[in-house]
Amino acid sequence: MKKLLLLVAVVAAMSTTSCKKDYTCTCTYSYLGSTASVSYTIKDTKKKATTACTAYQTSGYTCSLK
Repeated sequence: MKKLLLLVAVVAAMSTTSCKKDYTCTCTYSYLGSTASVSYTIKDTKKKATTACTAYQTSGYTCSLK
């Protein structure tokens, strides 16, 4: 019974943790017909990575998560 309870507790703990993955945030900038891009690697959950990638957007930059 103790082993079963321990197994249930471990499975429950694992299911509540978020999976952190590597996401690539690519930002592009266009000015006078020229385009430049830069990529950042963000290791987090998809929701937090999307928020972080959006934070990179400033005047003239367009960023997207891949």
